[in-house]
Amino acid sequence: MPNIGKSQIANVNAFYDKNFLSRALPLLVHSRWAQIRDIPRNNSDVIKFRKYNSLSVATTPLSEGVTPAGSALSVTDSTATVLQYGDFVTLTDKLKMETEDPVETEATDILGEQAAETFETLDRDILAAGTTIQYASTATQRTDITAAMKLTAAEIREAVRTLKNNKAKRITRMVDPQTGYNTTPVDACYIGIVHPNSTYDLKSDSAFVPIEKYAAGLKGGPLPGEVGKLDEVRFVETTLAKVFTGGGSGGADVYATLIIGQDAYGVTRISGEAMKIIRKQLGTGGTTDPLDQRSTIGWKGTRVTKILQQLFMLRLEHGVTA
Repeated sequence: MPNIGKSQIANVNAFYDKNFLSRALPLLVHSRWAQIRDIPRNNSDVIKFRKYNSLSVATTPLSEGVTPAGSALSVTDSTATVLQYGDFVTLTDKLKMETEDPVETEATDILGEQAAETFETLDRDILAAGTTIQYASTATQRTDITAAMKLTAAEIREAVRTLKNNKAKRITRMVDPQTGYNTTPVDACYIGIVHPNSTYDLKSDSAFVPIEKYAAGLKGGPLPGEVGKLDEVRFVETTLAKVFTGGGSGGADVYATLIIGQDAYGVTRISGEAMKIIRKQLGTGGTTDPLDQRSTIGWKGTRVTKILQQLFMLRLEHGVTA
């Protein structure tokens, strides 16, 4: 059997890396509207986000020849620590001998999905713990919510009013889901991250505009996963939207629809270590694998998500039609 050259090995690795990323990145929804602030490699695992605070209005008239006291700039710092995540699977030589399936390709696909859902879940749980909350209908806390307190046009308009009063700007750019770091322009809007069960109710509202009825000329086109819009909110659907199972009245499930404005949160990775696939071939285990029986494929990545402006993001808790 001919030897495999270095160039061929490099091609195999490139194939798996591309396959891995192509499955993982498009699944990420919650990170698309974040500020991406990566930390350079060999630096630190702590990121500091700094916000310069607004000045109070200057309504006192100036006196002739008198220098006013002036104002001082102030900042608010917010720090977060990047953590490392990963997993792997083990493949045996016997498995490879006895199956016709492309086991390594399938394993890579499955690991890619796991990595994507891991980061999506981490992002979601941080965002769903925000402090700006709106409870549907007459509820004043999560345990009051019933299945009948559904997501409606009135609830969405109230959420938009709250964000505007909080001076939250509409989103005009998003992280490119194909690269995970570049940004692309979008028509100014607030973004709603919604569960399919919530979309089911939204579609019954006459104010909801499904994506197929959008007017032509939309900047950047429809968003990946977009299902429609209502008022100034464009909705992106994911089955990983936050659900507080049994958290409502009488054990009803409570759904959390996130309504997001510009610069509400940030995502940080270590440059060059955002996500990678690691393959250990048969015969590389040394004395831990003396008969060359095991190979592994795994992934490893770094990440932290941080809410930067609590007032620029709202969690709308509601029920859904059973």
